[in-house]
Amino acid sequence: MDNYLIYTGVALATILLPGPAVVLTLNNAMQRGVPKSFAGILGISLAILFVAIISATSIGVLLASSLIAFTAVKVLGAIYLIYLGIKMFRSEGAVSKSSNLQDATFRHCFLEGFIVSISNPKAVIFFMSIFPQFIDTTQNYIPQFALLAGTFSALVLVVHTVYAMFAYLAKTKLSLEKGSSILGKVSGSVFVCFGVGLAATSR
Repeated sequence: MDNYLIYTGVALATILLPGPAVVLTLNNAMQRGVPKSFAGILGISLAILFVAIISATSIGVLLASSLIAFTAVKVLGAIYLIYLGIKMFRSEGAVSKSSNLQDATFRHCFLEGFIVSISNPKAVIFFMSIFPQFIDTTQNYIPQFALLAGTFSALVLVVHTVYAMFAYLAKTKLSLEKGSSILGKVSGSVFVCFGVGLAATSR
């Protein structure tokens, strides 16, 4: 496969860009702790892998070509982002360490991350447009596709884990209830903006 290093750089730059998944990871690390933020990261990474697989199937073609299918997934994703945003905005912040770590289960954090990533139909179109640029048509398609999709998913794990660790280290500056409440309102507002933005976008 040609230009694998270039693909890795493109993937890394894409993952580093702030988006709903990044904000969710930062918020989880600061509000729920690193272990639960990592559960969310696993959900995000697995969803990205699923999206990559979907992009290589007839479902991906349907989402890319059907305005109705694209709009349905987009609207559902936007509603979920706005729901999470309102939930975060209304949070009063963690009063104590124990409540901070017990406000959600690992399964809940995993599902949040998974749904946030898999409910964006533009990700399917991104993969459908980027993969052909780096696949050698003279060689077997499946191993190349598996490498590209696996690399992207693995980079998501690494980058989001680094984000989570830095956010957790910075958490002491927002350890007071007031600071935690402000963080929830900022994160919630960002999620609502992402939701509105997703709903307003076109293919």
